[in-house]
Amino acid sequence: MMFARPNGFALTGVEAALALLLDGLEPVAPVEVPLIEVAGCVAAGQPPLAQALPTADEAMIDGWAFAAADLVGASAYSPFVAVSPPSWVEVGQPMPAGCDCVLEPGLVEEIGPLVQVLAEAVPGQGVRRAGTDLPAGHPPVAAGRPVSPADLLPARRAGVTRLQVRRPSLRIIDIAASDGASSASETVAELARAAGALIPAGIETTGRAVADIVAALDAGSADLVMLVGGTGAGRSDEVAAALAAHGALGAHGIAMAPGRTTAIGRLRGIPAIALPGAPDQALAGFLVLVLPVIDRLTARCPRQAETLPLARKIASSIGVTELVLLRRGDRSWMPLAAGTLPLQCIAAADAWLAVGADSEGFAAGAEVSAFALRNG
Repeated sequence: MMFARPNGFALTGVEAALALLLDGLEPVAPVEVPLIEVAGCVAAGQPPLAQALPTADEAMIDGWAFAAADLVGASAYSPFVAVSPPSWVEVGQPMPAGCDCVLEPGLVEEIGPLVQVLAEAVPGQGVRRAGTDLPAGHPPVAAGRPVSPADLLPARRAGVTRLQVRRPSLRIIDIAASDGASSASETVAELARAAGALIPAGIETTGRAVADIVAALDAGSADLVMLVGGTGAGRSDEVAAALAAHGALGAHGIAMAPGRTTAIGRLRGIPAIALPGAPDQALAGFLVLVLPVIDRLTARCPRQAETLPLARKIASSIGVTELVLLRRGDRSWMPLAAGTLPLQCIAAADAWLAVGADSEGFAAGAEVSAFALRNG
């Protein structure tokens, strides 16, 4: 869908832009990564566990192992006297044969050769039962989810040292700003890493001339190319011209606010997205256009939105997809900014949503679904 742009040529709708970027795009092949590097990556399919863990009952505390049936009625006034010395076990050790509970050291007295138990116990007390940690037939980490430190606990428990992940490579080409600023490039790089992308070469910098940008586009390969800066109508903004010269320009001017001067295309079949250099515009372009591409490349499960009523209305212009920043209030969303995103609002926001080009917004009290801006 096209919409009129102020300078006379048409804007491409967000849906059409995403269709161009995602058409025929397949997830990247899984790679094995050491656990120390895997946090934040999107997990691929893992081999299922051949057997449940733990494989046998094991001690959950340090103490003395007994059969609970032998301790019925034991107390400080009527202690149980062990016929034979009990077994001492420590956390993680398998339970001795015939034992089904572990007593803390203070509940057992050693008086010369005698061992007295001062309390009774129930079967399973102080014991981790076989199979309760991880069931057989299930992978230690679920595919399609970003790997968190909590996910690594079961992986390590299963003895896994490497995990299969999908980690697309991303080239970020910073179009050198006249004032030397690179905050937008650094921000989108951090967002991309958090989404599971790998940036092998870091942020690359090139000059603003068409020839410089074309040379940078030719200089390497990746699963996704992102340029930052040089997309506007300024006298030295040549990114769109460079993409066109390379035969890679699909659209310049997207019907979204902020970020109208974003350009998109395919570079040798690879998605290429050129974001404006202004930080708020680059953020909007990343969330609306780049993030869906990374999610497709990583085969990530659909992101979970949180639905809450609006504390006040959101007004939006027909014909343009507008990014809205929200702060979580007392069981409601408080709109902070729409279309234009001051940095103080970005810093205060908890979530975001994109109001479609066919919507005039939402009334106060309407329930809307928004995505986490951090750790989403």
